[in-house]
Amino acid sequence: MRKAALLYNPESGGSKQRQKDLQDALEILRAGGVEAELFAAGSRDEAAELTQRAVAASCDTIFACGGDGTVHNLAQVLAKAPAALGILPIGTANALAHDLGLPLKIPAAARAALDAQPRRVALGQIICPDLQGIRQTRYFVIAAGIGVDAHLFYKLHTATKQRLGMGAYYAKAWHMWFTYPMTRFRVEYAAPEGTQLEKALVTELLAVRIREFGGVIRELAPGASLDRDDMRLILCHTGQRLAYLAYVTRALLRRRWTIPGIELAHSVKAVCDYAEPGPTARKIYVEADGELIGSLPAEMSVIPDALTVLAPRRTK
Repeated sequence: MRKAALLYNPESGGSKQRQKDLQDALEILRAGGVEAELFAAGSRDEAAELTQRAVAASCDTIFACGGDGTVHNLAQVLAKAPAALGILPIGTANALAHDLGLPLKIPAAARAALDAQPRRVALGQIICPDLQGIRQTRYFVIAAGIGVDAHLFYKLHTATKQRLGMGAYYAKAWHMWFTYPMTRFRVEYAAPEGTQLEKALVTELLAVRIREFGGVIRELAPGASLDRDDMRLILCHTGQRLAYLAYVTRALLRRRWTIPGIELAHSVKAVCDYAEPGPTARKIYVEADGELIGSLPAEMSVIPDALTVLAPRRTK
């Protein structure tokens, strides 16, 4: 690492302590011989523009100073680019930071970055209509979801998230537990080694790329890994709320229980659409890395060797 740009969202990094931590991180990198600059990006478009400028200015590392949403936004630009994605965690969940084993304190993460190594990983890709109905392509680093979890992000207003943090997620999730209609949709998916498509009707589909989410959930999809060139699918065939609860409990306790109606599968591609397409179909939403991006129909796939992330050196 010789030249780096540190991008942060003032809404996430606006407190005096966080500003001090970011300045400390900047000085740590400079003291380590890195030519580093700090930039405020108040919107997704501004973050994309600043990232493009940094890459054009020969920055070899772009730091996402924020949560998984900031990581997601920068990954859209850094996919297939020569610069590496670094992370200084300032967020609600920081799932990718947990999975990579990064320190969760900003100055400590900056020190760790000085001894980190570039790591090439695959990216998930999802194509679907955005909220205005325009077909878009987005990459995802952590996970993408269709159904119950995406409906949560649709219902969860940004202001509530910023005010309550994870408490907002839990409160809204509890409310949806009783109110979401568990609408079924069609999915066709291909296993990595097979050519035949599997077909199913599901109420939820998650395509997971990381193993360790951190927090209370930790390992949501056993078998998922950034080192693999596929997705770990969680297919919820059931509409029973107790099955969802059992699966979450399974993750909390790190058990390998088999939950009837919920299946895990490795896949390189999944195509999803409404069970009964038409103007009267209840809209089913799509999220990627915790960001609401659109609705069905959607196509998920994996792009190998697509992103460089700056990660701690692995111990043998």
